Amino acid sequence: MSVKSDRAKRSGTERRAFPVQLEVRAKPGASNVSTIEGYASVTEEPFEMWDWLGPYSEVVREGAFTKTLAENPEVQLLLNHGGLAMAYTKAGTLRLAEDSTGLHMEADVGTQRHDVSDMLAALDEGSVDEMSFAFRVTRQMWSPDYDQRDILEVDLHRGDVSVVNFGANPATSVGAVRAADLDRLDEADAKALYERLQRRFQPAEPEPQTLSLFQAQAALLSL
Repeated sequence: MSVKSDRAKRSGTERRAFPVQLEVRAKPGASNVSTIEGYASVTEEPFEMWDWLGPYSEVVREGAFTKTLAENPEVQLLLNHGGLAMAYTKAGTLRLAEDSTGLHMEADVGTQRHDVSDMLAALDEGSVDEMSFAFRVTRQMWSPDYDQRDILEVDLHRGDVSVVNFGANPATSVGAVRAADLDRLDEADAKALYERLQRRFQPAEPEPQTLSLFQAQAALLSL
């Protein structure tokens, strides 16, 4: 049976999204280059999350990025966490820093690329207004009732910051059930899930066939 303390056992890459206002401006002295500036994460602001046990509160604490940024992590700017990198810390075109608001990002992007131009147009018209970042938690603290998670330290190396259509949290989605979680379901919950999956994947019953007059006569003659 799943208990709230199981929340502390999660691992792997996680993603969080935040509504942002990104500033886009032409880079002085460089043709076909624009600079995007904004925040990929905010700190000290609780927000609601969901997992297989229901809602809980999560806070990225100030200082969570200090150690990883000091280690010069390799991070890329992506669109919806996929596609070709638009900027890269290793190349100096993506710059990350932490301040009292959160994880600040500044990226130089080449406007001659179609994907970059499409993203900039979407930002300009307000069709896109969220950013997300991919990270691994290296230090955290849960409240005694496991209803609040404080993220104290993260690792950004080989992660990304992304302009996204809508924020998604696949690591904690209420619909995402991992294999390890299945083993912790009690008998009643496991049976309910099994029956639901059976109904979903059960082959559709064939529709009853209606014989034409000719087919009926032929069937009678064959008797």
